[in-house]
Amino acid sequence: MVLVWAASTLTLLALAAVLPDFRLQSPDGDSVSRVALTAAWAAGAFGLLSALVWPVLVRALLLVPALVLGLLVFFLNGSLLLIALGLIPDARGARVAPETAVVVAAAMSAVASATSTALAMRGDEAYRRRLHRLADRRRRRHGAPPGGAGPGLVFLQLDGVGYEVLRRAAADGLMPTVAGLLERTHRLTPWRTDWSSQTGASQLGILHGSSFDVPAFRWYEKDTGEVMVCNRPTSAAELQRRAIERTADGGLLTLDGASRGNLFSGGADQLALVLSVAARRGRANRSRAGYFAYFRDPANAVRTALSLVAEVAREIGQSLRARARKVTPRVSRGGLYPVIRAFATVIERDVVVSAVIGDVLAGRAAVYADLVAYDEVAHHSGPRGRDTDQVLARLDRSLALIARVAEHAPREYRLVLLSDHGQSPGETFLARYGLTLKDLVRAGCGLPVPRRAGRTRSGAEARAAVLAALHRPVEEAGEEARPARDADPVVLASGNLGLVSFPEVRGRATREWIERAHPALLPTLAHHPGVGFLLVDGEVLGPGGASARLDVPGAAEELLAAFGPGAADAVRRTDSFPHVADIMVNSAYDPETGAVHAFEEQIGSHGGLGGEQARPFLMWPTVLSDPGTEPVGAEAVHRVLRRWLREADGPQIPLTGGDPVREPVREPLRGAAPQPALKAAPQLPPERAPEDHRPEPESSGTLPSAEVPAPDETR
Repeated sequence: MVLVWAASTLTLLALAAVLPDFRLQSPDGDSVSRVALTAAWAAGAFGLLSALVWPVLVRALLLVPALVLGLLVFFLNGSLLLIALGLIPDARGARVAPETAVVVAAAMSAVASATSTALAMRGDEAYRRRLHRLADRRRRRHGAPPGGAGPGLVFLQLDGVGYEVLRRAAADGLMPTVAGLLERTHRLTPWRTDWSSQTGASQLGILHGSSFDVPAFRWYEKDTGEVMVCNRPTSAAELQRRAIERTADGGLLTLDGASRGNLFSGGADQLALVLSVAARRGRANRSRAGYFAYFRDPANAVRTALSLVAEVAREIGQSLRARARKVTPRVSRGGLYPVIRAFATVIERDVVVSAVIGDVLAGRAAVYADLVAYDEVAHHSGPRGRDTDQVLARLDRSLALIARVAEHAPREYRLVLLSDHGQSPGETFLARYGLTLKDLVRAGCGLPVPRRAGRTRSGAEARAAVLAALHRPVEEAGEEARPARDADPVVLASGNLGLVSFPEVRGRATREWIERAHPALLPTLAHHPGVGFLLVDGEVLGPGGASARLDVPGAAEELLAAFGPGAADAVRRTDSFPHVADIMVNSAYDPETGAVHAFEEQIGSHGGLGGEQARPFLMWPTVLSDPGTEPVGAEAVHRVLRRWLREADGPQIPLTGGDPVREPVREPLRGAAPQPALKAAPQLPPERAPEDHRPEPESSGTLPSAEVPAPDETR
């Protein structure tokens, strides 16, 4: 505390010497010792006000939009500095402009944070003692964690990271933490998504055990006349309600669980950045609590703001470089996208990781968190390349931080990594063929088509999270939200999956009705080179006039063989949904290149069948029972995770290669299936998190300010 105080004092002296309208002395001048004493007085007063008043201010602003709070931090911090300067005897600090106070307060918070970080991190033993002290404080305040000494589970979802992408990143050294876990304690397997290979369907199935009647990322429901969108808070809340009603179960996290950065709560009591509760207003909405817990330390706001600016600059530079080199395929990356990307890769990541660290030190039984950074960048930069490699490397450092903190938690923890889907590359449908799916449908229906094809909207999750944080409604634009006339078809896009609905038809339209009302539509779609197949009233239509009834054994399997194993079963399951579209359109797929054509503005897409988008991963410690055969569908993954939660007894393993509390188990649990060696696991030497990536202390919703190690970021 003395050293931090001294550093803050020196910062004030330096700023007083540099800034023309900031003085710490009387108009007649003061001695050097008197100026130093004045700076020390101001620094001490500012530190006390920040420690005592700041948490109260944050709690009083719970109804303020979360991102607005991030901006208010600077002004409120400046106000505290003005108060501190006003407490200096003889009014020596009174002559400071408000805008200057904001700058000075931000600089002091940053220096204080950096100083305390350097002191706390100067050695491994000091860092370990700090974490042990935090964990002991948690135990004294809240008692022993539920379940006693039983192990807890941390489920970390790397949104959009496919099985092959993770294997390559580990083998190439991009993700040394993942590689070390695979080398020592973990195993890896792919799993297959449903036809709707996107976060809404997958995460609903994983957390709540049911992805029934979720045909896509967005779809039109004729009974209500509304468009359901998975990343719209009201839609997410309704989908969660339906899943709970169908399963008669609250979710995966009902027992002492925490849900962080997800679309759905999973039944958890501890929530932060959960979209299904973001539509609630008032203090009962704890979804945004993660923002307030994070920003209760002003230093976090300063550090995150600098990182945010750096990420925006990074995206602009990468976009300009791609355009200068004429990289193809390429989509527009202007407008608000650089800010949305920075939100996903900086703010949301930092807040989620900070909340998970607080959960681990609190000893919660189950934590499920979603890190969306890779998915957001891959949509616009492609699934593989320099841009996404940088994101994967930063995600790996976040994993290393969480794993290292867990070594000092009040209970043992098992780390499970998984993804909700992968991503398939490819040129967009619009760029390849010069028109949107909506234009093609309207042409097939004999409706007028605009000469210049309009651009489609990207449905990435980060955009909805930004709007929810700003208290703005997440709605679809134009005719996509509601049909202009009953005679117009509703055409929606979910990655490379398109949905066509006819509002004038009650219930699902039959093929006979479609051919009678729009005789050219089905041939137009089925024979287009950018379309892989259609689903119409229980029948699959392919190019060249091929067709197969789903109720005829083997027929659909042969027609859909190019789209991967289990494609026919996935289509058959979607065909049974009450809200399946009248026509489901899956884009063409090239098995040699793995490319698809997204009906949105995305060169890395997911949502349908074809390529790596339907092949996410599941990575688990060998002390847990083997999942057996490759899980098929998100509901199967839910059953595996639920089984692991029940396995609370038995030997434990550490999360990292550090000194284990108990030695890792070298044989399977009693009653578990034999576990053959994973041939695909990269054989890399074990290594600890680099010293350069030691975490920085910052706040969490469950710990005092500036006491939780922060996610890695530029300093």
